[in-house]
Amino acid sequence: MNIENKNVLILGLGISGVSTAKALDKLKANIIINDSKNKNELEQYIDNLKNIDIDYKLGHNNLNLKDIDLIIKSPGIKNSVPIIQDAIQKNIEVVTDIEVGYRLFKNKFIAITGTNGKTTTTTLVGKIFKEANITAHITGNIGVGILWELVNSKEEDYFIIEASSFQLENTYSFKPNISAIINFNPDHLDWHGNYMNYKNSKIKVLRNQDEKDFTILNYDDLEVKKLADSTKAKVIYFSQKQKLNRGIFINCGHIVYSDGIKSINIIKLDDIKVPGKHNIENIMTSIGICLAANIDINNIKKSISDFQGVSHRLEFVDEINGVRYYNDSKATNVDASIQAINAIKKDIILIAGGYNKDSSYDELIKVSKGKIDNLILLGQTANEIKKVAEKYDIENIYMVNNMKEAVYKAYNLASSNSTILLSPACASWDMYNNYEERGDEFKNMVKSIRRNHNGQKG
Repeated sequence: MNIENKNVLILGLGISGVSTAKALDKLKANIIINDSKNKNELEQYIDNLKNIDIDYKLGHNNLNLKDIDLIIKSPGIKNSVPIIQDAIQKNIEVVTDIEVGYRLFKNKFIAITGTNGKTTTTTLVGKIFKEANITAHITGNIGVGILWELVNSKEEDYFIIEASSFQLENTYSFKPNISAIINFNPDHLDWHGNYMNYKNSKIKVLRNQDEKDFTILNYDDLEVKKLADSTKAKVIYFSQKQKLNRGIFINCGHIVYSDGIKSINIIKLDDIKVPGKHNIENIMTSIGICLAANIDINNIKKSISDFQGVSHRLEFVDEINGVRYYNDSKATNVDASIQAINAIKKDIILIAGGYNKDSSYDELIKVSKGKIDNLILLGQTANEIKKVAEKYDIENIYMVNNMKEAVYKAYNLASSNSTILLSPACASWDMYNNYEERGDEFKNMVKSIRRNHNGQKG
């Protein structure tokens, strides 16, 4: 792929757009940026590109695509929007930055996807690589945009990509050296249209792999397990439920790896600091990736035993007068919240609700029954979740307008040994720019309670 002197349209100016523009400038492409937001709304991003010659088309999406050679779109933009449909009719290729990165650079790529656990797994794999003295860049749906990192990397550097369904949707030749699919659950149905489309975008992570590549698959998830038939890559399975002849599994309180001939104890379950079965799933995925990359088992063990988790994913915030506060703002779908509730188990005051992704909340409420003492709801989906909760005879439901009301209501309802859990089961876009902003506000409210308290931890 050669983009020198080509007219490349960047559709959507955000973090990935800035990274893409800077990379394209270094690669001597002609850059056009289009965003429906106006210049004032995009000022922080434009400031990062002030020394680059860019043709900005802002405040609308009514572009003449006559001379455009390639479109690199922000992952969150749907393919159904008119400008992309116009490009498709004109045979102009529309891709995301990870597809361009793969075509232009010869680095080693690791792509991690699944409905839940991507951020934790990507972060842990990056930690293991770093502590094994292997240069690796954490990117994709986490960190900074991939293209600017690639332009400034060495060919032997690894790129560990948290690959969302949005990013994978517009990939075609992308072929990572190592892929991983952690799990499948319905998510982003408002964006993809249906569950099959959502899964098909995820599966692209292994479609093009060959016999030299590896894929790490969840043996316990039947939909993921059967994907071994969809790839030529070498498969490393992991399972929390079964002892495998080949793969990663649990035996006698250890996570174990068997190559089919001999078994090796990787780490004791008691040495893992992050709570919940979902984190065991993430750790097993990470082990599979690192074994495929030939990282020494001692490095893997040490990094896992030191790992404290990631911000906004079942993150312990504080304990005040015996009440523990957890920030699980990263739980942007029902299954993620179910995992958090199962990890904590009882005496929960749950704060939930947010942007509507056309999800069903029945399973969330079924799991919550008997475990949550109070349910505090906010955001676009509050009334919908309330109706489901009432259908299952959940009592003590409270509706609030914002995070401050939610946290202080939870504080007033709590008794000794309660756990106040922000685990929304929804995206944040109705009230916040992202889940990080939502989680940070929750933590700030807890800090406010701490300041108003007597200063002594319970």
